[in-house]
Amino acid sequence: MVPLVLSTIHLEDARSRGDVLYLGEVTMQAFLKGTSVSTKPPLKDRVAATAGSSGENKKAKPVPWVEKYRPKCVDEVAFQEEVVAVLKKSLEGADLPNLLFYGPPGTGKTSTILAAARELFGPELFRLRVLELNASDERGIQVVREKVKNFAQLTVSGSRSDGKPCPPFKIVILDEADSMTSAAQAALRRTMEKESKTTRFCLICNYVSRIIEPLTSRCSKFRFKPLSDKIQQQRLLDIADKEHVKISNEGIAYLVKVSEGDLRKAITFLQSATRLTGGKEITEKVITDIAGVIPAETIDGLFAACQSGSFDKLEGVVKNLIDEGHAATQLVNQLHDVVVENDNLSDKQKSIITEKLAEVDKCLADGADEHLQLISLCATVMQQLTQNC
Repeated sequence: MVPLVLSTIHLEDARSRGDVLYLGEVTMQAFLKGTSVSTKPPLKDRVAATAGSSGENKKAKPVPWVEKYRPKCVDEVAFQEEVVAVLKKSLEGADLPNLLFYGPPGTGKTSTILAAARELFGPELFRLRVLELNASDERGIQVVREKVKNFAQLTVSGSRSDGKPCPPFKIVILDEADSMTSAAQAALRRTMEKESKTTRFCLICNYVSRIIEPLTSRCSKFRFKPLSDKIQQQRLLDIADKEHVKISNEGIAYLVKVSEGDLRKAITFLQSATRLTGGKEITEKVITDIAGVIPAETIDGLFAACQSGSFDKLEGVVKNLIDEGHAATQLVNQLHDVVVENDNLSDKQKSIITEKLAEVDKCLADGADEHLQLISLCATVMQQLTQNC
């Protein structure tokens, strides 16, 4: 490779060769002087141009309603008075203990601790001071020993830009902690004690019985109650009003019934139903389709086939049920409610049917064939119903 020697003589020669090389000459001269040449317009002109062109067309990003209406502060958390009272005290300056939140899904456990952390640290320090690990992350014993331990050992410094007091500790949130192995939970014990000066832990789970005793004894336990129907209806009406959704009070009540105390599920169903109807009023039929609930007429038809005493007829009804895509587990849940509320059955008959429901539910959870399990279940129901005749 021949080295290129830059000099004014070469530039003079290059000028005489045409316009193409003249730009090269300017660039070389600028390079020799130690400055850079850009063919782009000045920065302030570019900024003004982009602001003028895209500023007006900029739209808000679509966000799922579950995230959009997630509580931003502790006061917005619904129905969990005890937890809110404790967290409010810690926000006022008192120290925060290690926490253990447990209860059914969709009752606000994760939302509560995230809202509290945002109020404690502010938006700037939130990312630095909070480590959140979910069940989707790897949380074996190695992660507890390395990632969690290293984060817990970091000292905290810095203050909030808005001048509010900032607590001298970090928060580690372990969501769905009941899915952690016993070895990983055991490895967490020493870290919780050793780093208590700089770190607080918040364990979140659905089943507190799956958390080992040494961890539960180190935490303040709070049970999150299933949300009452009234609270859920109020939240859903507020969201429907803000999103301009047409839905009657009866529709909201049915939505709450279908979601079974899970507010997250209810909000998701409401958003899905809104997209499906395209601005029209949301009816109970739409909610039934969205939620995967088996219509009452189908359940009545199944009972009628069982009462008829004809196995061929029963087999046809079950086959149609499977072909229509209804979930067998959903049928088991709904059939349980229908059997318990049925006045025509004796207590003994109800107990035999519910025992069979439990067996079928266990088999389905283990991966058994839906068609065979439903045939077996309906045969037991038929046997009990035809005894009355």
